Amino acid sequence: MPFIKRDENRQIIAIFHERQDDADEELLVGNKEIIEFLESGDYSEYTNHLLNRSDSDFIRVLEDLIDVLLDKHVLLLTDLPEAAQQKLLKRKKIRKKHIQSILSEEDDDIF
Repeated sequence: MPFIKRDENRQIIAIFHERQDDADEELLVGNKEIIEFLESGDYSEYTNHLLNRSDSDFIRVLEDLIDVLLDKHVLLLTDLPEAAQQKLLKRKKIRKKHIQSILSEEDDDIF
């Protein structure tokens, strides 16, 4: 069921798939207010929320795609602008450190 956010006039101003700090009221999908809100087309906050939520997932997909292209030698790192190269290398370094820290934490739990 969707969670809604209301304004000071108790009008729906946003709908979320998950409970939010300021959107904890849950309504049935077919609720009249939800239908009216969606039909009004005034759901930019909800759309922004969905886009922001999917950005990090999409960035990860792009990173994986770039890695595959690099591994298959379809693309060379040097084919990319210097700024893009630096950003990719920085993310790889951060991810490697993150994975190492996770693995070391898991090792601590073994004993």
